[in-house]
Amino acid sequence: MTKSAEIGTEVPLLAHGMTWEEMAVGSVFRTSARTITETDLVNFITACGFTEPLFWDARVASEANYSGRLVPGALTFCYAEGLVLQTNALHGTGLAFMHMELDIKAPVFAGDTIDVLVEVTESRSSSRPNRGVVTTRNTIRNQRDEIVATYTPTRLIKGRDWALANQETT
Repeated sequence: MTKSAEIGTEVPLLAHGMTWEEMAVGSVFRTSARTITETDLVNFITACGFTEPLFWDARVASEANYSGRLVPGALTFCYAEGLVLQTNALHGTGLAFMHMELDIKAPVFAGDTIDVLVEVTESRSSSRPNRGVVTTRNTIRNQRDEIVATYTPTRLIKGRDWALANQETT
């Protein structure tokens, strides 16, 4: 918390993430949705150097039997992860993104709308005190409720006693 200079009291964060203890195995939540636009696609492939003709050239994508402007799996993952972070589930409690497996199941095209179902599959204390390791299965779906990708991030998350332990050491 931060002290307010005007009133001299602690001012709480408006949004605060969950501790690892609050992330119970089996708990599930859904993110909001986001449409991936043509502009998003062009900006991403330009900024990241995805110079593959499949993403740049609609004719090449059509010849490969794709029915629209194909979105790289990396862009789909990045937008999905952004949607997860926008839930504030990790706001102020996330410490590290430690590991991930990514499985692309179906193509995503410019104009598709995605959301993410997040299910906690593992939650345990870490080898160091005041923190835990949480793994989720994040299922990315399109506007037709089709699964387009899954990823399984493992994160280091603060514990309930994080603030107390850090007050004692400072």
